Order: sequence, then structure tokens, then C-alpha cells
Amino acid sequence: MPTLHIIEGPVGAGKTTYAIKLGKKVGSPPLVLDSWMATLFQADRPAANLWPWYAERKARCVSQIMRLARGALEHGNDVVIELGLIKAEDRLQLYAELEGETRDYLVHVLETPREERKRRVRDRNVDKGETFAMLVSDEVFEMASDMWEPIDELERQSRPEHFLNVDWSECFAQLQTSAEHS
Repeated sequence: MPTLHIIEGPVGAGKTTYAIKLGKKVGSPPLVLDSWMATLFQADRPAANLWPWYAERKARCVSQIMRLARGALEHGNDVVIELGLIKAEDRLQLYAELEGETRDYLVHVLETPREERKRRVRDRNVDKGETFAMLVSDEVFEMASDMWEPIDELERQSRPEHFLNVDWSECFAQLQTSAEHS
């Protein structure tokens, strides 16, 4: 049965880098929310009242990404998604939908210390490399970090087989080795 790989973690944890590497491993390019948001809405981003504006557009993008993901799953393909579901309620709703559809899914949980994440985000803002989608100011980083609700035992309780804790340094080395041998 094809698997939906859901990449979760706070801002700067390495989700997009991991999603790209995992996508190469499973043969499916990842569907990453930030790239959709930047492409579709960056030019219209308001200077004030950012979060209500962002939330409305994020919901639309998530809906479309999930529509595409379900289609790919129906065609027998594994799918990698990175939706930035920072609230437990949003993640629980997604799990319930997937379980109601009897879809196989695996949540890859990335946790990285806050200072390391902040350094990565600052570096990404400057380098504008493969994972860059938009500038993330220190203010937005702090706000998004404060909003992140870590995946806890209550969230995992009835579905422990659906969670994979990612040790980023170990995982990155394994994915790098796999890529070098391909």
C-alpha cells in the first residue's frame, strides 16, 4: 500500500531538506507548503495583519496539496508532504481523515534545538539555496517557534506505529550515503 510521508517539526528543523532527500529516496518530489505559498501569494503579502491573511491562504494550499497527494496515492505512489502543521489540532484532524480513508501514513518528526534552528533560518535567508522559499525574519521565526505545539505522547497514543522520530544528524548522513550510492 502506498504511504503518505508527513514531515513535521518547528520552523528551521530541516523539514524541507529532509522532504527533498526522502522524496528522492521514494521516487516522488515532495509537496512543500512554503514553496506554494511563496509562488502563489508572496507578491500579495500584507505589511500588517499577517497571520489571518496567511492562515486563509495556507488552508487553501493544504487542501490542494492533499488533493494532489490523494491522487498520487490512488495511483500507487508514495507521497512526501510538508504542510507546516504547527498546531496539534490540525495534525489530529489530518490523521483522523487519513484513518477514515484507511490510508497508510508515517509522520516523520524532526526536532532541533531552537538556537540551531534560528541559525539555519538566518543562513537560509542569506544563502537562498534549494530550500529557500521566502525570507523569515527573526520576529516571524520567534512567533512561529512559539506557536509550534510539539508532537507529544497524547498525539501518538492511539497510533504509535505511524510515528518516526528523526535524529537529524544520523538521518542526514544516511540519506546522504544513499544519494551517493544511487
